Amino acid sequence: MNIPSTLKTTGRAAASLALVALSTAAAFAQEAAPAAAPAAPAAPTPVLDTGNTAWMLTSTALVLMMTIPGLALFYGGMVRKKNVLATIMQSFAITCLVTVLWFIIGYSLAFTTNDSPGMNAYIGGFSRLFHHGITTSTLWLPGVANIPEFVFSMFQMTFAIITPALIAGAFAERMKFSALLLFMGLWLVFVYSPIAHWVWGGGFLGSAGVLDFAGGTVVHINAGVAGLVCALVLGKREGYGTTNMAPHNLVYSVIGASLLWVGWFGFNAGSELAADGLAGAAMMNTQVATAAAALAWMFAEWIVAKKPSVLGIISGAVAGLVAVTPASGFVNPTGAFIVGIIAGVVCYLSAVKLKHAFGYDDSLDAFGVHGVGGVVGALLTGALADPAINALGKGASVGTQIYGIVFTILWTAIATFVILFIVKALVGLRPSTQEEVEGLDVTQHGEVVP
Repeated sequence: MNIPSTLKTTGRAAASLALVALSTAAAFAQEAAPAAAPAAPAAPTPVLDTGNTAWMLTSTALVLMMTIPGLALFYGGMVRKKNVLATIMQSFAITCLVTVLWFIIGYSLAFTTNDSPGMNAYIGGFSRLFHHGITTSTLWLPGVANIPEFVFSMFQMTFAIITPALIAGAFAERMKFSALLLFMGLWLVFVYSPIAHWVWGGGFLGSAGVLDFAGGTVVHINAGVAGLVCALVLGKREGYGTTNMAPHNLVYSVIGASLLWVGWFGFNAGSELAADGLAGAAMMNTQVATAAAALAWMFAEWIVAKKPSVLGIISGAVAGLVAVTPASGFVNPTGAFIVGIIAGVVCYLSAVKLKHAFGYDDSLDAFGVHGVGGVVGALLTGALADPAINALGKGASVGTQIYGIVFTILWTAIATFVILFIVKALVGLRPSTQEEVEGLDVTQHGEVVP
C-alpha cells in the first residue's frame, strides 16, 4: 500500500513521543516503588571461643585435682593407718577405671540422643562410643559456649570420676579391691550415666525444670545415697563401736580438704561452660557458702561437744561445697551464705547424731555430708534461686526440686542394691574377718606404711 510521506513522518514522530512517555512513566514508577528488601545475611558459622576454652581446660584440671590428690588425701587421712594405702588406692584406681569407661561408653550414654526417640528422656544412645565422630573442630553448644566437644567430654569425665570415688568413703576399710572395681564399673554405666542424662543430657528431669547447676543431684545425692546402701549391705566394720577408729593423720585430711576447696571452683564456676559473669557469681557463691558452712559446723560442734575440732571444720567446709553446688549458678551471695549456714548445722547433726541414732557405719560420712548436703542444697536452690543471677531461676520451685530428688534417690538406691548383690555373687564383697583386722593395705595390696 502507498502511504504519503507526510503521514510517514507524522507517524514516526508520534511513535517517538510514545516511547519517551513510556520511559518517563517507568522511571517515575521505579522511584515510587518501595525498595526491595535486601537478602538476609547468612548465619555466621560458629567458631571456637578461645577464652571459654581456656577457662574450661583450667576447670577440667581443677576438678580432676579434686579426686587425685584431693579426695585421696581427705579420705586417706581419716582412716586407720593400716588402711591408708588401700583408701588412697581406691581413689586412684577409680580415676583410671572411670576414665576408660567414660571414653568407651559413659559419655555417649549421658550426652547423646538415643536412636529410639522414646528413650531420649531416660538414656542417651551409642553414637559417641569410643568418642566416635568427635574431631578437633567439633564444638559443644555451637553458637553459645563454642568449646571443643573433646574439652566438654573431658570436663564431664572428671565429674564422673569423683562421684563413685565419693561413695568409697561410706564403706572405707571393709570392701575387697576386686569387688570395688567391679562395683564401680557397673555403677558408672547403670547409675551415674543415666542420671547425668536425666538432668544434663536432655532427659526428663532437666526438661521438667529441675535445677542442678553443677551436680547436687547428679553427683552428691547420687553418691551419698549409693554410699548409704553400700554401708547397710556390707554391714559395720569389725570392732565398730568398741575399737578406736580415730583418723590416723588429720594433716592429710586438711591438705585434701584444701585441695577440694580450690578444685571446687572448677567444679562450680566451670559448669557455666563460659568465662563470664555467671561463672564469677558461681565462684563467689562457692567461697561464701563454704566458709559459712565451715564456721557453722565448728560452732555447732563447739556448743555440743565443747571443743571445735579440726575434723569438724574441714567436714563443714566440704558440706558447704556440696550444698552450694546445685545452687551456685542460681542464687546470689546472700542466698549462698544462707545455704552454707544451714548445710553446716544440718550436716553436722546428720554425721554425728543421725548415723549413731540409726546404727549404720558410714565410715567417712559420705551419706551424712554428700547425701544430706546434696538434698539441702537442691531444696534451697528451689527456694532461693534469683532470676537476676540466672534467668532460669525464674521457674524455680521447691516442688520441682523434690521431684528430682525423689527420682534420683529411688533409682540410685534400687540400682546400687542390685549391683551389690551381683558383685557379691561373683567375687564377694568383704575380705575375711582376719584380713580386715590385719588391714587392707597388706592383705589387699601387699604393702604397708612404715
